[in-house]
Amino acid sequence: MAAHLAEAQLRPRIIAAAKSWIGTPYLHQASLKNIGCDCLGLVRGVWREVYGQEPEATPAYSPDWAESAKQEQLANAARRHMREIDSKNFKAGDLLVFRWRPHVPAKHLGLVVSKTSMIHAQQGAVVCEVPISNWWRRHIAYAFELRKPL
Repeated sequence: MAAHLAEAQLRPRIIAAAKSWIGTPYLHQASLKNIGCDCLGLVRGVWREVYGQEPEATPAYSPDWAESAKQEQLANAARRHMREIDSKNFKAGDLLVFRWRPHVPAKHLGLVVSKTSMIHAQQGAVVCEVPISNWWRRHIAYAFELRKPL
């Protein structure tokens, strides 16, 4: 029963933590609420609020890191620490990973608030909640439960 209760409380905690970052300015490589973050920094900050210490150190990365690396680094890191799910069956509290163009590694993250909205950080804007429009849905490459594996 306690494990079930913890699971029932997990998704609302993730959503509440993500919402608390709304308004944080975009800042490449940063992960400080109300100071600055990028999409990865937002997810890192929410992880810290929900779970504590991050599971691994994030190395420095350039704005074109995905194109130059030619590897699915975000998805591979997520697989090390989360459970991958069907990208069409995401729920509130899950993590979406987006690919901008075919044959280019996925490089953007969003945290699901509901079946129709997510919170993300995007260059030139503050962290905000946006609709998961058809455009976003077409660009989902991966989805993960934002939780530590058992």
